[in-house]
Amino acid sequence: MVKDIKELIKEVLEKGYLMSLGTADDGGVWVSDVIYIFDDELNIYWMSNSNTRHSKAITNNSKIAGTITVNLPKENNLGIQFEGIAEKIEGPRFELAKKHYRKRRKPEPKENEDVLQGDSWYILKPKKIELICEELFGFKKQAYII
Repeated sequence: MVKDIKELIKEVLEKGYLMSLGTADDGGVWVSDVIYIFDDELNIYWMSNSNTRHSKAITNNSKIAGTITVNLPKENNLGIQFEGIAEKIEGPRFELAKKHYRKRRKPEPKENEDVLQGDSWYILKPKKIELICEELFGFKKQAYII
């Protein structure tokens, strides 16, 4: 029996480490790799300095796209492509920071630590996610609309 598409997307998000994030600004399009975490609603979070090109672009144009690929060379393709709306969110968001530190295999931060160290949190609220799972679906992408 084929697994639920949302559950397969969560598996990709869990296995992945880097997200390629596509933004656009007055200078054109730009792609940045960021370490991400996610929640049960498939929202994706990352920390970034507000002065980076992709962070500035999000301030002026919140529409973004991206990819996460988790297969190794010579394995079946497995990943997601997505589009959505991104925005900066305020505050240290300590629970997000703990999850982010775990993903990076760093010691869990203490409540009084400056977990952002000059960075800010950003959230991507996906509108559409396309799952690429060659093992189950060949080259036919499976769309998940939120």
